Amino acid sequence: MLLYYITDRKGFAGTNAGQHTALLGRIAKAARAGVDYIQLREKDLSPRELERLAREAVSAVRDNSNTTKLLINGRADIALACGADGVHLPSGELPASEIRALWRNCCNRGPLIGVSAHSLADVREAEAQGANFAVLAPIFEKVQTGMKGIGLDALRQACSATGELARSGSGQFAVLALGGVSLTNARACLRTGAAGLAGIRLFQSGDLLETVLKLREL
Repeated sequence: MLLYYITDRKGFAGTNAGQHTALLGRIAKAARAGVDYIQLREKDLSPRELERLAREAVSAVRDNSNTTKLLINGRADIALACGADGVHLPSGELPASEIRALWRNCCNRGPLIGVSAHSLADVREAEAQGANFAVLAPIFEKVQTGMKGIGLDALRQACSATGELARSGSGQFAVLALGGVSLTNARACLRTGAAGLAGIRLFQSGDLLETVLKLREL
């Protein structure tokens, strides 16, 4: 099972500096706890600010884990510049195939590429373009915004459509569930064939190590 922490420093209390420090601390804890992927998703920052934070995040991950991978949301250039493991592509961004070609022209290693998906068609497109995984959302209703969830049946169809590779979580194409995912409904997501679970609050609130241990027990 893949666990994917998506960051939101504004979710921490305090000043900007305090939020910055809290986020880096949480990233370090996530790496130590064995979270597989961390997406640095601080969209309000300027490119220079994001690159600075990304370099600090890379250090926080590398100092605490040999396996956790860091992805930068929407900025392959910054991911390359700071030595991150890959990039997460929001809807409407360049296709994964172009990002992968760009990356290989710049360095000798291939990137880890995740793609945001909101439908079965999006998932199929992500797989066809050579992404490593798609994050399908929102599975459950987002109470804060009133956005309705697409439901577990849609998640099941997406996992089934991408075949055994989508269910393995073994380095092949995978489908992860996002949007209202919690300890309460995580098992139901996995029963659909999802290769993993993604979230902000799921990993950013409460005792992170305890959360990871409970998820690993499912």
